[in-house]
Amino acid sequence: MTVVLVVDDVVAMAEQYAYDLKRLAGCETIVATGGRQALEVVTREAVDCVLLDLEMPDVDGFAVLREIRARKNYVPVIVYTGTGNYDRCIQAIRAGADGFIDKAEPMERVAREVETVLERRQLAAEVRALRVRLGVETSLVGSSEPMRRLRDQLTRVAPVPSPVLIEGESGSGKELVARDLHKLNRDKEPFVALNSAAFPEQLIESELFGHERGAFTGAAQLRKGAFEAAGRGSVFLDEIAELPLAQQAKLLRVLEQGELTRLGGNRTMAVPARVIAATNKSLEAEVAAGRFREDLRFRLEVHVLRVPPLRDHLSDVPELAAHLVGAVCARFGIKPRTLAPEAVAVLMAYDWRRNNVRELRNVIERMIIASDASVLGVLEIPPEIRAGGAARASHQPAGDGGGTGQTFVAQKAEAERQIIVAALQRNSWHISRTAQELGLADHSSLLKIMRRHGVVRPDT
Repeated sequence: MTVVLVVDDVVAMAEQYAYDLKRLAGCETIVATGGRQALEVVTREAVDCVLLDLEMPDVDGFAVLREIRARKNYVPVIVYTGTGNYDRCIQAIRAGADGFIDKAEPMERVAREVETVLERRQLAAEVRALRVRLGVETSLVGSSEPMRRLRDQLTRVAPVPSPVLIEGESGSGKELVARDLHKLNRDKEPFVALNSAAFPEQLIESELFGHERGAFTGAAQLRKGAFEAAGRGSVFLDEIAELPLAQQAKLLRVLEQGELTRLGGNRTMAVPARVIAATNKSLEAEVAAGRFREDLRFRLEVHVLRVPPLRDHLSDVPELAAHLVGAVCARFGIKPRTLAPEAVAVLMAYDWRRNNVRELRNVIERMIIASDASVLGVLEIPPEIRAGGAARASHQPAGDGGGTGQTFVAQKAEAERQIIVAALQRNSWHISRTAQELGLADHSSLLKIMRRHGVVRPDT
């Protein structure tokens, strides 16, 4: 239910507005009879809208509005005045108010103005969320060596029309890598994603290649498949190892000949779409077990991108977590939050082996939903993550790759980077204090190490 804070030094007026908003708009209301009380309420309560009197003694409406906006709180504010001086209302709009009314206006108009500013704010939140999903969200957050290497490989492969195979554990961001690959070279064309394990065997061929009317029972009309829908764009085949053998043979023909025939049809069509496949399994092992065609494997492995598990680049957790906090807040249309350094340290200590970046994103979302605090601390972290991080910190040295096949040099570099990032977090990214804690000669020594490892302060 919508919560409206009514701020007016005239108690009878504030209570009348509160009563009428409950009656006409079904809102829950909180009354504040002064500017200081209003700021206290905004700090501790999840308020959806503020109805603010401009003319108040001591702390007036302008001071309240400026302080709310200075705190980076973007709750909708509607100002009102009984003086008839609309110039002051216009000044308030320029200072960040979302609307204004006159005390002489009927309550139906006031209730409608509240509904209007809330609708506008919701629309803005939806636009921000859409931008996050379509343009801002990326798989390539992080400055560690594994992520820099992945970015370099992605840039090199993007202009080449050959198939690409993306390997990585569950939750590591393979589809986001595929979308980034598509955006680099075919952004104006369609991106069609299809999960090879999501359809029954008898339907997967139709989903891939389409079918003619009457091709099988229930095929009442012609249907274009993923390749036709993609046109000159990209077809992303997730969980490619789960594709049935019969369809593997047909996919191989499409890749080799560059054309397809719809199910039940006899006309061949050119296929200009690029194929991007992804798997969390070893295709070599699947071939050895007789579940995957070796010739298709060779056709898909023209270019291979390996997405590192999060435990191989834990030094990216501060940057990645800050990015996810911003993305989740934008998607939900809530005020921006930040993570306390102690909370980031706990997140860095956990190995995220269960579901990688997806697990981190889910944890961040749970933290944001579970708390109204502007700074999310250790207590907001789910207990199982806190416990897992503490256990790993006490039994594993920093930078331990957990048997993921990293070379000694890579593990050593990541361990050093984790030490630097963790120290910077503890010292709020104060360079001189961090250098002193680490026993370095001076701040310039630390800056050199930071440059070598690509360490930059995450946006907060």
